[in-house]
Amino acid sequence: MTDFVDIPIIAPEPPGYAHPGDAGADLVSVESLRLAAGQRALVGTGVSIALPDGFVAFVVPRSGLATEHGITIVNSPGTVDAGYRGEIKVTLLNTDDSEPYDIAAGDRIAQLIVMPVSRARFIPVNTLPESSRGTGGFGSTGYQAPRTQEVGA
Repeated sequence: MTDFVDIPIIAPEPPGYAHPGDAGADLVSVESLRLAAGQRALVGTGVSIALPDGFVAFVVPRSGLATEHGITIVNSPGTVDAGYRGEIKVTLLNTDDSEPYDIAAGDRIAQLIVMPVSRARFIPVNTLPESSRGTGGFGSTGYQAPRTQEVGA
């Protein structure tokens, strides 16, 4: 069973889910533009929403655009807080080093994921409880370079 949350929206076309069970609803561009190689642009969607308290929306890249054309979102995920009522805009980046990418009004440019969110109460302490990971950060789980076969071996 799927739970739904009602989201008041102002939009020329409300975001839609492409398939049953999808987490992200497609956001479309309301403008046409060309993203030159390496260029970024703030692109309007025409969508404004009123999330209820206790919810957040994340704007995330579309995997097909990223894989096929190198188009991604600079600040992914973009966070839409429950109190924000302005237009949702997407900062797109063309990561291709030589090819421009054209966006037409109506093109799907991102996905919107709506989720419940907990608020934290931060409690100052002098020490933190131990954990199996400890202070291990980036690369703490290890990295093993691919093995190469020596020539003549």
